[in-house]
Amino acid sequence: MCATITSTGGGSGGVANTTPSTGSTGGSGGGSSYQSGSPCGAFTGAAGNTPPTDPIQGWKGGNLSASPSTGGKGAGGGGIGGVGGNTGTGATDDGGAGGVGVSNSISGSATSYAGGGGGHGETNRGAASPCGTGGIGALAGSSPAGAGTVNTGGGGGGPGPGPAAGTGGSGIVIVKELNKASGVWSMDTVYDRRSNDNWIVNYAYVDYMVVAGGGGGGLGQGGGGGAGGYRASGYGPAPLQGTALFTQYGTHNITVGGGGAGSASPTAKGTSGNDSTFSTITSTGGGGGGSVASPGCQTGGTGGSGGGAGETGPGAAGNTPETDPDQGTAGGPSNDTAGGGGGGATAAGSSNSSSTGGAGGAGAPNTILGPDTSYAGGGGGSGNVSPGGAGGAGGGGAGGIGGGPGRTVGTPGTANTGGGGGSGETAAPGPDGGAGGKGIVVVRGPSSLTFAVTPGCNSTATTPGGCKTAKFIETGTLTIS
Repeated sequence: MCATITSTGGGSGGVANTTPSTGSTGGSGGGSSYQSGSPCGAFTGAAGNTPPTDPIQGWKGGNLSASPSTGGKGAGGGGIGGVGGNTGTGATDDGGAGGVGVSNSISGSATSYAGGGGGHGETNRGAASPCGTGGIGALAGSSPAGAGTVNTGGGGGGPGPGPAAGTGGSGIVIVKELNKASGVWSMDTVYDRRSNDNWIVNYAYVDYMVVAGGGGGGLGQGGGGGAGGYRASGYGPAPLQGTALFTQYGTHNITVGGGGAGSASPTAKGTSGNDSTFSTITSTGGGGGGSVASPGCQTGGTGGSGGGAGETGPGAAGNTPETDPDQGTAGGPSNDTAGGGGGGATAAGSSNSSSTGGAGGAGAPNTILGPDTSYAGGGGGSGNVSPGGAGGAGGGGAGGIGGGPGRTVGTPGTANTGGGGGSGETAAPGPDGGAGGKGIVVVRGPSSLTFAVTPGCNSTATTPGGCKTAKFIETGTLTIS
C-alpha cells in the first residue's frame, strides 16, 4: 500500500501587544501572548491539528488568562501529547509550560519528539515541554528563550521584553522496513532494481489517433461542415504527429464523438460535431457549415476544423481551441452565391467558384491500423443551380445543389472518419445539410501489452509485426495490461 504523509509545521507563538495576540495554527498551535491593559484581555491559544489528520498531528496552544498583569506573560505552545500550558491566573506573570511531547523508539532507542515551547514570564518563565524537545520560555530582562531541539520538531520558547524568541527545532523523517512476509522484496532489492532500470513495468508508451465528430453541413447556398479535430502520434503526416503517451496500466475511458446534424433551416448553421478523448488527448468536434440567410448564419462554426461559409460569408477558424500540432484548418469563404468547403485535417476548405460550391479540405492519411486510410476530410459547399463541391479525402461529404428546380441534399460525412457533412437544399422538410461523420479513436502499443475493450462493437487486433491495436467506433473503455 502506498500513501502520502504530510506533517504540518508548528504554529508560531503570539506576539505581545498585537491584536489579536493569539498564536498561529499548525501541526500543534502556538500559545497566546500578553496584551496590554488592566485587566488584560483573555485570548485562546491557536488550534493544532491544522489541517485535520486522523490520528491527530498535534494539540492547541495554551490560553492567556484574563487577570491583572504587572508586565507580561505568554502561554505555552501545543505539543503532540497535549495542549500548551495556560498562563498564571494571579497577579504574578507566570508563563505557560510547553505542551508535552511523545517518546518513540522507531530509530532503535527511545527519543522524544514534538514538544511545545514554554511561554515568556515576568515572574516565572514557562517550562520546556515535559518529555523534552521544546525550548524554555524567556524570563523578562534576564534569561533568553530556549530553542527547540534539532531534528525533533520541538517548539521554540516564547520571547520577553528584550530576550528574543527561541527558534523551533528542525523536523525529521524516519522510514523503517517492516518484517517482510515471504515473497516481499526488501528495500535493498527495490533500490537495486530501480538503480539498474529493472523495476516492475506498470507504464508503457502507446501511440494514438483521436478524431472527433465532423460538423453538419449548412442549408441553401451553404457551407460544408468542418472535419472533426485530428490528433495522432507515430503515424500519419509527420508535421501532425504528436508525442506518444506514457500511459499507466489499467482501465481508461474512451470517448468517440458523434457527428453534428445538418441544418434544416436557412436561418441556422449546421451543428458542430462532438469531441473525442483518450487520456490527456482531446480532439474538438468540427464546426457546422454556414447557411444562406442572414449574416449571423452565413459564417460557419469554429472547431477542430472550421465550417465553410454560406453565401458571401467568411469561413470559420479551425484548430479551435489551439493544439500543437494543429488539429485542423479553417473553412473556406464564399465570394458569391454558393457555399465554401469545410476545413480538413491537412488543408483548408476551398472557396466557391462562381456558382459551384467549394470543395472540402483534405484529411490526413494514417496507417496506425495497417491500411493507409484517410480521416477528417471537410464537407463540400453547395452550389447555386450548379453542382456542389466535392468532399475532402477522409470522409468529407459532397455538397448538393442549393438553388433552382434541381436542388439536392448534402452528402453525410463517412462514419468513423470524422468527415464533415456536405451542404444542400430540397423542397422537402427536414435537414438538407448532410450530417457530420462520427469520430474514431485508435490506440497502438508494443507486443508486450494486452488490450481489452468494451463494448463489443469496439475491437482489438495484432499487426503482422506483433503490435497491439485497439479500435473504438463507440464510446467505451480500454484496459491495458
